[in-house]
Order: sequence, then structure tokens, then C-alpha cells
Amino acid sequence: MLSYLKKLEDRKKNGSLRSLSSFQGMVDFYSNDYLGLAKSSIATATKHAGSTGSRLISGNSPEAIEAENYLADFYQSDAALIFNSGYDANIGLFSAIPQRGDLILYDEFIHASVRDGIRLSHAKAFSFKHNDCNDLKAKLERFEGTVFVAVESLYSMDGDLAPLKEIAETCQEFNALLIVDEAHSGGIFGKEGRGLCAELEIENLIFARLMTFGKAYGTHGAVVLGSETLKSYLVNFARSFIYTTALPPAQYQYIVQQVERSKLDLNRLKLQENIDLFRGILGDKVHFSDARSPIQVVLIPGVAEVNAVSSLLQENLLAVKAIMSPTVPEGQERLRVCLHGFDCTKEILKLGELICVS
Repeated sequence: MLSYLKKLEDRKKNGSLRSLSSFQGMVDFYSNDYLGLAKSSIATATKHAGSTGSRLISGNSPEAIEAENYLADFYQSDAALIFNSGYDANIGLFSAIPQRGDLILYDEFIHASVRDGIRLSHAKAFSFKHNDCNDLKAKLERFEGTVFVAVESLYSMDGDLAPLKEIAETCQEFNALLIVDEAHSGGIFGKEGRGLCAELEIENLIFARLMTFGKAYGTHGAVVLGSETLKSYLVNFARSFIYTTALPPAQYQYIVQQVERSKLDLNRLKLQENIDLFRGILGDKVHFSDARSPIQVVLIPGVAEVNAVSSLLQENLLAVKAIMSPTVPEGQERLRVCLHGFDCTKEILKLGELICVS
């Protein structure tokens, strides 16, 4: 039995297993709504009713349950657990699941929230070369026991895609548990924006997927997708879920609303048209970035150099961020251009032309 599953089984045996409850229609002697402001007529009328506590105490609203059922169905997962943010989700997942004696192998460009979660775990952890399946395989060959592999589907500083299918097959070969952060690919890739794993039809090879709603979905919160057992374990052991006030009920409804709105393929088609236009103007000045990525990278080595171009763009009312070390390696300073479906052709042409003449 996997070590994290044994902890869950022990809790079942001794009768201390946590589960989410709902107390609708009962008199409130359990919430943190000490002044009654969360349920006041003003809060209710303006849809700002508070959740009043953590999900395990008083914050497990019908809206939260309905949203998780909806998300599990939409993303074709057995279960879903909503966290207050992507950072909270990664902290909770990586600090709770890997146990002492386990190993975490993570892509060297993995997001800071994953790294922070790994630091809080008791497992050993090593990076492997970015998007390098051979390096991943070489490291898997040297370890026996439970191994977790952590990658992103779309990397936010390079705009490149992970070779997910090859990584998933490698993990299957070595019985490693793959965790994929789809923060930047959710809403963008796959049928109705279900993500890159769904597009590649490898959901059944993934131990856990993470979707955040603060990027393409335009709101807040995140969800961990996986088995019912994974969800139960996180409810019991993920401290960033257990010890925080739940999202307001209206926010769960808004997450569902935004996912529903994102399903229209016309949004993605317009975005792709704008990506194609930008790449057509810049040509080989674009580095790393995938041809379908809304994040396009233009390398301009040197802090002064990249800042000069960024300032020129901002003087022309074009907001583009210069990315410098230590966020990226020294000598690989860059412009990180984020494209959108709502950008107009005239704006993209102006942006491309100014970068080209800089």
C-alpha cells in the first residue's frame, strides 16, 4: 500500500476521518460569523454572503458541493476539490501527499508554488532538465519506491508546452505518479478548454491535475482533480485546505459560470488568430514559445536593453513586462508578451512593429 494511503486508512480505523458536512436549515452554533454580517440582508442582496468558516466547520455550502460535482464532470475526473487559489492547491497537494521515504522529481522550471509545497513535505526531491524525458527516465531508473513527478503543461516564462504524452508514458513505465499543473493551459487547450491532458486524452494516466481559475477563466480559486481517495486524503491532510476560511458561496457559483462561458470555441479561435498574427510579424525573434501559446517570449539579453524596449512600449501605451534574472537566467532577459482574444489587429501590429525596430 502507498504510504499516504496507509495514513488515510489509519484515520478510518481509529474513527478520526474528516469529511465535509452541510448544516443547511439548522440553527448556527458552529460558524465564525460572530456578528452575523456574512448572512446579513445586505450581504445576501449583493451576493457577498460570507462562507463563515473552513469547509470542514461551516463553509461547506451547497454551492461548493455543486461546483465540485460540476468541475469533476466537466474535466472528466472522478472527483474535484476546490482550493482558494492555485498557490494554496499546490502547497496543500505537495506538502501532504508525498511521505517520508518517497521521492519527488520536478521539472527545473516548475512554478514557485510547487517548490514551496515540496519544501514543506518530508519527501526527497530532485529536479530534472526542463522538458527532458531522457533525464527524467535516467533519474527514475535510480530510485525504487513511490515517486511523484511534477510538471506544468504550459510554462509561463517560456510559453512552451511539456511533452506530456511522453512524460505520462514514462511515468507509467516506472509506476511513478504524475501531477500536472494546468494553470496556464486550462481554458486554452482541449475540447471546450478542458486542458492539454484532455486534448491528448491522457487523463487516466495522471494522478492529479490542477486547474486554476485566475488565468484564462478570469476569476479566482483552483481545483485539484483526481480520485475520490485523493480528495478524501486532501480533506484530511492538506493544511492549506483544512485551516483556511472557504470561498464565499457566490464565488463557487461564479467559477462554474466562468467555466461555462469559456466553453465557446470562438474565444479560442480568436485568440489563436492573434497569436498567429503576432508570430507572423516577429518571425524568428520569438523564442521558446509554442505556436499555440498565449504567452510569447522575445529574448532581449541584458537588463538595460530589455528595459529600454519595455519602456518604449509602455510609452506607446502597450503594457508589456520585462522579465529579468533571477526569474530567468542571466543573459536570457526577455519580453513576456501575453496575447488575448480581445486584442485588436491594430494594437498587435503596433506592438510587433515597435519590437522589430527596437
